[in-house]
Amino acid sequence: MPAPSKLPPFDPADPLGIDDLLSPEDLAIRDSVRSWAADRVLPHIAEWYERGELPGIRELAKELGSLGALGMSLEGYGCAGASAVQYGLACLELEAADSGLRSLVSVQGSLAMYAIHRFGSEEQKQRWLPGMAAGEIIGCFGLTEPDHGSDPASMRTHAKREGGDWVLSGRKMWITNGSVAQVAVVWAQTDEGIRGFVVPTEAPGFSAPEIKHKWSLRASVTSELVLDEVRLPEEAVLPEGAGLRGPLSCLSHARYGIVWGAMGAARSSFESAVAYSKTREQFDRPIGGFQLTQAKLADMAVELHKGILLAHHLGRRMDAGRLRPEQVSFGKLNNVREAIEICRTSRTILGANGISLEYPVMRHATNLESVLTYEGTVEMHQLVLGKALTGLDAFR
Repeated sequence: MPAPSKLPPFDPADPLGIDDLLSPEDLAIRDSVRSWAADRVLPHIAEWYERGELPGIRELAKELGSLGALGMSLEGYGCAGASAVQYGLACLELEAADSGLRSLVSVQGSLAMYAIHRFGSEEQKQRWLPGMAAGEIIGCFGLTEPDHGSDPASMRTHAKREGGDWVLSGRKMWITNGSVAQVAVVWAQTDEGIRGFVVPTEAPGFSAPEIKHKWSLRASVTSELVLDEVRLPEEAVLPEGAGLRGPLSCLSHARYGIVWGAMGAARSSFESAVAYSKTREQFDRPIGGFQLTQAKLADMAVELHKGILLAHHLGRRMDAGRLRPEQVSFGKLNNVREAIEICRTSRTILGANGISLEYPVMRHATNLESVLTYEGTVEMHQLVLGKALTGLDAFR
């Protein structure tokens, strides 16, 4: 072990030295996304959140496309072909700004684009992916329904053959990007089992009313999809996307981004608590000098950087082609749960100021309440791990 004088200085922002695991290219991508978010999002996000809207979403999507953040880990068709770790770092920085922003990128790249890239025909890929990678086309992903979330096999949306066409009818709920999307990947029951369809949103019978009155993910477009006998040609079917394997593999890819993203929200809240504790004085001294406050900060730092290490480990496994869905469940279950706890503890350090939009803490905490349950609830991920640990299926 080197002598103490040879050791690098302790970095409060990187107490475990995780940056040493990252390549110069990794760091450059992370820093470029962080800089973009600081310039384009952070000055406005509190106002957007308070108003319950994401103005200029089409321009933001094009800028994210220029950054290479859309379909970031996909190959070809204008996609960046970045590593899984680099995509994860981008998700962390985007969610450090706001979960709604990371959701936009996740749904575009890890759900809609990933579905077309993995299960689509060459014609579908050529038609949609270059524009989606550039942010010129926004996509959405229709799986969840008003009455069916954790049990997608029971979906009621259906498609039937009529001559050489397909006719889709049904409803999807809680769809990010829905009312601004030009293309929707929709999953439906058919006589041949569950199939995926690439649906242009201009198709007659398709509508996407926006969902209002949300207390979480307010700076995000959330919609219902209504399909009223939408007629599509045979070429709209994802040829390789038969059965639940299709949508579930897309969800696993999106969950991976959440493992990183949740740590971004946690980091933002933690940094706010640290900064506040050094300037807020009570009893003639900064509250950061009190033992109870330092205990909170130490515990939050431990969970934050453990979570980042876990995300990094899963990213390296994904890059090596060795990441299992159960391991993604492990990451989402732990990191989102711990991120919420970090936000709540940070709020106690800020006291009454913690509920103000002048600070990001309460905004992150309320956003994470949605992240906790979308792409698989806590209970579903517990049961995924329970089955993996015991070999016994408790789902039914």
